[in-house]
Amino acid sequence: MNTAQRLIAELQQEASKNKLMLERIPESKLSWKPHEKSMSIGRLGMHIAELPHWISRSLTTDEYDMGTAAYNPNIPQTHAQIMAEFESQLRKAIEILNSASDESLAKSWKFRKGERVIYDMPRADVIRRQMNHIIHHRGQLSVFLRLIDVPVPGLFGPSADER
Repeated sequence: MNTAQRLIAELQQEASKNKLMLERIPESKLSWKPHEKSMSIGRLGMHIAELPHWISRSLTTDEYDMGTAAYNPNIPQTHAQIMAEFESQLRKAIEILNSASDESLAKSWKFRKGERVIYDMPRADVIRRQMNHIIHHRGQLSVFLRLIDVPVPGLFGPSADER
């Protein structure tokens, strides 16, 4: 099994958990947020759904500069938009990753904001970092769901809602 195949297996394993969480977002609560500084639950769900795009980006570019890129948050109007984005971005990431060689995954990728380099590391490490980013936001989503009384699925064993 090469590096890409191991990363795909990990991505698919985490994606199944991400899907369980995203499926629980109630359409009637897409604009709900626990605090004024927080994303809405719909925006957070869409962010999780979009994040596999960064895997694709890290395999098709040499760097990304937040200082020059325009940022337009994708605010979903329906739950179906979140799920469609999740499936689309996951499929694209797996397709691109499936064609990646160990050599291309060892090549450096840079994330910067203008002259400030946030990180510069092998693509395989960038992909793992991106998966960790998704997991971080999945944890946030579990708290958001708990706060609006939506049963939280067990991801690594039963949750308090599944005992």
